[in-house]
Amino acid sequence: MIDHKDLKVRRAGIGDLPRLLELLADDTLGKNREAVGSSEACYVEAFNAIDGDVNQYLLVCELAGRVIAMLQLTFIPGLSRRGALRANIEAVRVDSGMRGQGIGSWVMRQAVLLARERNCSLVQLTSDKSRTEAHRFYTRLDFVGSHEGFKLRL
Repeated sequence: MIDHKDLKVRRAGIGDLPRLLELLADDTLGKNREAVGSSEACYVEAFNAIDGDVNQYLLVCELAGRVIAMLQLTFIPGLSRRGALRANIEAVRVDSGMRGQGIGSWVMRQAVLLARERNCSLVQLTSDKSRTEAHRFYTRLDFVGSHEGFKLRL
C-alpha cells in the first residue's frame, strides 16, 4: 500500500505531455482514442490552450518523481446559483498498475481543495455510462448522480 504522504500534486508542464497521453490511453475507452507516443501538433496545441487559460488546471499526481495520475479541473463562472463559480472535473486517470490504493481518492480530494480555494460553490463531473466502477468510486466520494448528461458530436 502506498503512503499518501509520498504523493505530490502539481500543475502539469509540457514535459508531462507524453505521460499524460499514456494515462489517457491506459483506459478502456481511451485506448482507441489517443495516440500514445505521438508528436502530433494537436496535443501540444491543446496542452498550451489549457495551460494558458486561468480557468483550467491540469493536475498531475507524482510518486517518487513519476506521474501516476491526472485530472483536468475547469473553473466555470455562471449566472445561476447567484453568480456561483463551479469546478468541473474530467479526464480522471490513475495508472492501471496503481489502482486500488487510494490514489484516485487522494487526487480527487486535492481537486476539491483547489475548487474550495477558488471559492467554487460546487464541483461537478460527468462519467461515461459504461464506467460503472467509476460511478461507484464517485459515489463513495459523496458525489451524487443528480443529473443526466447529453452530448452532441460535431
